[in-house]
Amino acid sequence: MTTTLIITVVLTALAAVDVALTRLRLGRSGGMAGRLSIPAGLLNLHTTAGLLALAAWIGYLASHLGALGSVAVALWWVTVVAGLLILARWLPARGRHSSGPVKDNWMDGGPGLSLLAHLGLLGGAVVFTTYWWMGWV
Repeated sequence: MTTTLIITVVLTALAAVDVALTRLRLGRSGGMAGRLSIPAGLLNLHTTAGLLALAAWIGYLASHLGALGSVAVALWWVTVVAGLLILARWLPARGRHSSGPVKDNWMDGGPGLSLLAHLGLLGGAVVFTTYWWMGWV
């Protein structure tokens, strides 16, 4: 196996974990974790685009069909944007009526897991796009 393929497989697995854990974390709490409530539509977009991106990306890796790679990369970017919007729930709130973050049982309600997952997915999307564009995988 080449180094680029190993990196791609590892990042693909991590992206799948990100999509799954985001669904589990926010699906159970009704979208409440952090400072903002996440709309169900945004969570559904993240999950759906992520699952479709994963399926298309694995199909592209197996077949090397350029069109499938294009669809997969586009879906990864939709997933990234939705994930970053979900991550925005941790932005600090200011003002007289602001309250602290809603706590859940994942990492004591802190943003560490979300930051790692969604910034990691952003990095993965950059790598996937580069590898697809250059034809390295």
